[in-house]
Amino acid sequence: MMFKLKNTLSLLLIIVFSIGFFTGCSSGKNTTPEPSPIETPVSSDNLSTARPNYSEGIDENGFWSDIKASDYVQLTKYTEILIPSNIHTISDEAVKNEIDSILALYSTKEQITERAVKDGDTVNIDYVGTIDGVEFEGGSTNGLGTEVTIGVTNYIDDFLEQIIGHTPGESFNVEVTFPEDYGVEELNGKDAVFAVTLNYIVESVTPGLSDEFVAEKFSAYGWNTISDMETSIREDLKNNAVSNYIQNYIIDNSIIKSLPENLIKHQEKLLLLYFQSNASSYNMEFNDFLNNFLGFTDTDKLLQFYADSNRRAAEFSLIIQAIAEDANITVSDNDVVEYFKYYYGTDDYSMYKEIYGMPYIKQTVLSQAVMDYLLKNAVLA
Repeated sequence: MMFKLKNTLSLLLIIVFSIGFFTGCSSGKNTTPEPSPIETPVSSDNLSTARPNYSEGIDENGFWSDIKASDYVQLTKYTEILIPSNIHTISDEAVKNEIDSILALYSTKEQITERAVKDGDTVNIDYVGTIDGVEFEGGSTNGLGTEVTIGVTNYIDDFLEQIIGHTPGESFNVEVTFPEDYGVEELNGKDAVFAVTLNYIVESVTPGLSDEFVAEKFSAYGWNTISDMETSIREDLKNNAVSNYIQNYIIDNSIIKSLPENLIKHQEKLLLLYFQSNASSYNMEFNDFLNNFLGFTDTDKLLQFYADSNRRAAEFSLIIQAIAEDANITVSDNDVVEYFKYYYGTDDYSMYKEIYGMPYIKQTVLSQAVMDYLLKNAVLA
């Protein structure tokens, strides 16, 4: 498990930018023209019959095929970008929060039985539900126990709040009323009684931070003392903050003269593939996932919602290539090996090559090389 916050552009670079980074990080002037209409929107139908090729439209060097990016982009001055001090100055609190997050990964659960339940507790319970004295389907834990958190887990009515004040080992009744629109005919609007057994309270115990703990758990990452850990995390947080600032800066201050349509289509395909993969993980049909989880009636609505994000991601990709062209930045097969060794801890990237294709991988490594170049040449205010 890698804890260092290395500034990496992942193999799902464009998707990550579209769904995460660009939805709320945009700032500054809009120097780009309005997007042109897409003649042939991507649909879930043609997505399912022809799996998108990640490397489609990308040449063997990681550049967009038959596209000279500098013809489409008027670059801002990209060397000696001035980074404001509030961006690159990392507070002690930010470092502490990151360390706390790491320590939480090593927390252990303890079963508490000596005190009463209070609001916010996580508890393990068993229950059997009845309506008019008759058990109903889905209303029992079948003695397997289940963990719920009061005030967080969503149970009907005030089911969980009625557990407050009870002590592990107690058995008691919880009385609730199902909503009229619960969705199950035989339960809608019905009063129910749950015979509950409170097994135990669950408490997470986080290990204390010490030089010994750091050396034992993180020496492989170059951390042998608390000081090592804090210094490395502070540097990583700074690099990430500076990188994010630079990414926004070059997009907001470069001018896109026009945007090749195939870059938008490529992004749309990757976006749909991302959500299709999510649907598969829930064993759901894509259209059902689209409707129930994302709230879109069709793929056109989904693509319309992400249109600005997709365009911004495509613009970033074009700007990155324009900088690579202007600064003569290229990547070799050896650079790819070093990328995977550094970011993934392996020099065997055959699995990634099979999934994404070498051109897409080269483009990802090229993007990282450009960002490394910009970081190296940035100036801290």
